[in-house]
Amino acid sequence: MTTEADAGTDAGTGAVEVAGSLSPSRAGDFMTCPLLYRFRVIDKLPERPSPAAVRGTLVHAVLERLYDLPPDGRTVGAALELLGPEWERLLAKEPELDGLFAADAEGAAERAEWLEQARRQVERYFTLEDPRRLEPAERELYVETVLESGLRLRGFIDRVDVAPTGEVRIVDYKTGTAPRADFEARALFQMKFYALVLWRLRGAVPRLLQLMYLGNGEVLRYAPDEADLRATERKVEALWDAIRRATDTGEWRPRASRLCDWCDHRERCPEFGGTPPPLPAVPAPRESPADAMAVRGRDDP
Repeated sequence: MTTEADAGTDAGTGAVEVAGSLSPSRAGDFMTCPLLYRFRVIDKLPERPSPAAVRGTLVHAVLERLYDLPPDGRTVGAALELLGPEWERLLAKEPELDGLFAADAEGAAERAEWLEQARRQVERYFTLEDPRRLEPAERELYVETVLESGLRLRGFIDRVDVAPTGEVRIVDYKTGTAPRADFEARALFQMKFYALVLWRLRGAVPRLLQLMYLGNGEVLRYAPDEADLRATERKVEALWDAIRRATDTGEWRPRASRLCDWCDHRERCPEFGGTPPPLPAVPAPRESPADAMAVRGRDDP
């Protein structure tokens, strides 16, 4: 699946020809439904911003800005005061979000409840850790690396903590609730993806992966080892091989699940009697850093 836009050498090493790019969000799309991956990456079909995804983006922004404050100022009250300015900042960047709620009494009530949920999630964060005692090494860190196969892995990490002894912890905030035990592996895939990228970049396996679920106040922790990350690399490569086969054959098969209830593309999906649009003549360019950031809220249902 190499296109003119995808091909090239790795800017970091100048040694490996880049065959394409994959982020954990797009890998997750393909695992959920290959046709969804096609709609988002190949067709680049527009999607309506969901209130849940936008709230996730807002809460992430507040928690990122919180660490701009001096340690003693990182209080619940200070974090809640950031909600208004961060929402205005988000609206300035994406004015279309102003239409997220209807301009009537019902819309005003929905907006008030939406904002109250955001407040509760910010408050819940403080029950999970004390930001006055932390000094993150990185926030909203963009990372990328190119594997020997030529596949570029990229993404944004919410937070990276480094202990005085050098151990690294990768932290990700989720504004949903913790998954059931049988879905934990899926939730950890994103974190192992990030750990793989950091390992390839820095040569050390991160000590801890930490998912913080602000929807119900649970924390999922996992200590990876080198075998875990090698297995993750094999899985990512297998996913990319499957994506290339789908591109070569034009077969992007739908996979029905509970998530179909929230999909913007049901009317185009054969599972619901729809017909996908004709495939573009040329595959879409690889995902850019801006694209990866724009869809980050989809990781938070």
